[in-house]
Order: sequence, then C-alpha cells, then structure tokens
Amino acid sequence: MHITKVIKKPVLTEKSYLKINVDGKYTFEVNYKANKTQIKKAFETIFEVKVLKVNIIKKKPKAKKMGRFEGLTNASKRAIFTLKPGEKLELFNNE
Repeated sequence: MHITKVIKKPVLTEKSYLKINVDGKYTFEVNYKANKTQIKKAFETIFEVKVLKVNIIKKKPKAKKMGRFEGLTNASKRAIFTLKPGEKLELFNNE
C-alpha cells in the first residue's frame, strides 16, 4: 500500500482536542486494511515526527434501516498517535 493512501484525515472532535492539549495524542482516520507498522511509518514520514506509541480502534459496520431498505454503515479504522515528549504537529498549532 502506498504511503499516501494509509492516512485519510484527522478526527476533529471535542475529545480528540482534549487529548491533544493534555496528553499530546493525535487521532487520525486511516485505511482499514493498513496495519500498525505501516500506519506508524506513514505518519512519521508525512509529518516528520517521532511516534512513541500507536493505538488502533476498529469500528465494525452496523445494520441500519431506512423505511423498507436495509443496509450497513461503513467500517472505519482510527489510529491514536502518542508523540515523543516535546514534539508537536504544526497542523494543530494555534499560535
């Protein structure tokens, strides 16, 4: 898998902003088929930082109904990156 297709987009929620300010953890949505080492390597290459730890969250699809139609929601995968102390991403820098 190519390095640019591994990381999709940042997850911008109240809880993720709290993690950035308090713990220095960043949450991104990643490709569902990517593994932990591919995700870590892609993140370090793209943002030029050192990652201390990567945690993965997989969301399975849920059954949904809309009137008489049935289907599934999309499956997704999120990665929470813990950076080494003293490192920050310029993407989230408000100064």
